[in-house]
Amino acid sequence: MTKEQTIEHYLELLSSKQPVPGGGGASALAGALGSALGLMVGNLTVGKKKYAGVEADIRGHMAGLETLQADLLRLADEDAEVFAPLAEAYGLPSETEEQRAYKEAVMEERLQTASLTPLKVMESVIRMLAILEDLEQKGSVMAVSDVGVAVQLARAALSGAVMNVYINTKSMKDRDRAAELNEEAYHMLTSGAARADEIYGKVLKRLEN
Repeated sequence: MTKEQTIEHYLELLSSKQPVPGGGGASALAGALGSALGLMVGNLTVGKKKYAGVEADIRGHMAGLETLQADLLRLADEDAEVFAPLAEAYGLPSETEEQRAYKEAVMEERLQTASLTPLKVMESVIRMLAILEDLEQKGSVMAVSDVGVAVQLARAALSGAVMNVYINTKSMKDRDRAAELNEEAYHMLTSGAARADEIYGKVLKRLEN
């Protein structure tokens, strides 16, 4: 499991020619790192007199970030788990008409399954951005730069995950379903990236001033 590996071992696996972990798992991990930085901001805020009025909000955000971090680490593993049967399907025989029909049906099912995991990553990141936006306003001023880094990690997770949706839907025979998945992913990408850029811009402005 991703969370049980050392950073060094994970990077060694990621840089190898093995198919997993790959871009999908790395995107989910980037999101998990963003949630961890958000939690750090929370920990630097709670218990301080200056922020007593927002402490309940911050604690609520921290609980949300802990859940999102666990979800994203699980999705990093899920990304590898759904890739294995898809890779296996590519190797199915296709010499007879019956074999070709079976292979096409299996491929279609597994391509769709492989598209859903990065969509779930994107959904988690969208929820994270809402929390980070509030942390930028209410969190410790000493940690505002960390909110900015968290936002950039979340944005990277979003931008990476969308490509893993598209690469799978591209091979689907059901173009209507593929279009539905692509539209859902594109909406999250555009709205999430815009929100991330807005939050990051606010952080930069505060740091410059």
